[in-house]
Amino acid sequence: MSNEFLLDERLAADTLEIGDLSLSRVLLMNDRRYPWVILVPRRAGIREWIDLPDPDAQQLWLESMQVCRVLRDTFGGDKLNIGALGNVVEQLHVHHVVRTRQDPAWPGPVWGHSAAEPYARAEAESVRHRLGAALLS
Repeated sequence: MSNEFLLDERLAADTLEIGDLSLSRVLLMNDRRYPWVILVPRRAGIREWIDLPDPDAQQLWLESMQVCRVLRDTFGGDKLNIGALGNVVEQLHVHHVVRTRQDPAWPGPVWGHSAAEPYARAEAESVRHRLGAALLS
């Protein structure tokens, strides 16, 4: 097993990169219907949160809370869903999804609900810039 961090191909295909926090790569899910940020710890071979050394596990928790605050402050919403499923992509990644009563999957989960609706280029850049400015500064 390599000690080099490599982003899972499916995550790379489904997301737009925002940048890096001290531990995690910050990704925007390319689905304009939901403000949806994914954190991926930049550690090789990690499948579960409990596989991280304690300092990294604590840092992931802090970064997750930071993402939650930025999403709530930026987008509002009725509920914030957080999950680390890993049933399809085994690499540890934590989803943070702003939900509204008007979104197409409400009140059920967004995972597997319907095909993603990708951002238009300008819209994606705007969302990435807003989130990046709030998270990475």
